[in-house]
Amino acid sequence: MRRLDCLENRCKTARPDKQDFAMQPCRLDSLDAFAAVVRCGGFRAAAAERGVSSSALSQTVASLEKALGIRLLNRTTRSVFPTEAGERLLERLAPALGEIRQAVADLDQLRENPSGTVRINAPGPAADHILCPLAFGFMQAYPEVRVEIVSDAAIVDIVAGGFDAGVRFGRQVEKDMIAVPLGPPLRYAIVASPGYLARRGTPATPHDLVRHDCIRRRFPGGSLATWRFAKDGEAIDLTPQGRLTLGSAHQEMQAALAGQGIAHVFEDYVGECLERGDLVEVLRDWGPELPCWFLYYPNRRHTGAAMRAFLDHLRAYDWGRKAAGRSLAGP
Repeated sequence: MRRLDCLENRCKTARPDKQDFAMQPCRLDSLDAFAAVVRCGGFRAAAAERGVSSSALSQTVASLEKALGIRLLNRTTRSVFPTEAGERLLERLAPALGEIRQAVADLDQLRENPSGTVRINAPGPAADHILCPLAFGFMQAYPEVRVEIVSDAAIVDIVAGGFDAGVRFGRQVEKDMIAVPLGPPLRYAIVASPGYLARRGTPATPHDLVRHDCIRRRFPGGSLATWRFAKDGEAIDLTPQGRLTLGSAHQEMQAALAGQGIAHVFEDYVGECLERGDLVEVLRDWGPELPCWFLYYPNRRHTGAAMRAFLDHLRAYDWGRKAAGRSLAGP
């Protein structure tokens, strides 16, 4: 009985432990190093190609063989050549490494020639009068880039929404965002149709608006737009009263043209209507100059090539020329 126990113990000792031959995780750069040694015909040439020492490269391949649990290279004093296992691995490995190199080369090409899509979330006024003219010129300069502008007055998480950038009024952005001025300072215009003013009179101060039908604006979050005024050090904020509440500046302008009341919209929207006399601006001397729009985007180390090109185009854009053209031709 003792002899059988002893023999069994000897067999257990001699039997390879399955765990000893389990393949350990191996690094992609180790596989690439192995392929380079075979391709170059030796460690010295492969090391020169990769800019490392022969001993370091030899250690990398040795670590790979240990991780895989099998010899990949036969080494002599004169040459290095793959074992059968090495040849089989290389046969499957070479196409995969080629695909990886091509993928990296494609990224290099993308850096030199921007392509892909730039997605921007912006309120309607910024999209209509700032982003669209900007995007038209950008797309002419970069024909391989697509631009998608989503008009949305709500404040959204641009990262979660899959946007490259967003637009907000003023520098009200999160700390992990970068803000870039987008266009000149803004100004609201208080406007009404000549027919409405003939019926209801022209307000001389903001306090007179309580006796008028003001066309109100409700934001997606549910709050009503506040009308702000300033003159000679006096500042007035009021929530307008009126029978009509709408959801966009374009709708407000249409309502004012139809004689439904007094509207509070960005000057860009009504420049042409004012020049034609379809609308009349009131309380102009009470209109404070406001901050401009800001384009904001995540503070990341690596920004996509298409987005970088868009930012370069934005920074080089001549806003003074746009303002001059707007004063002559309207919005």
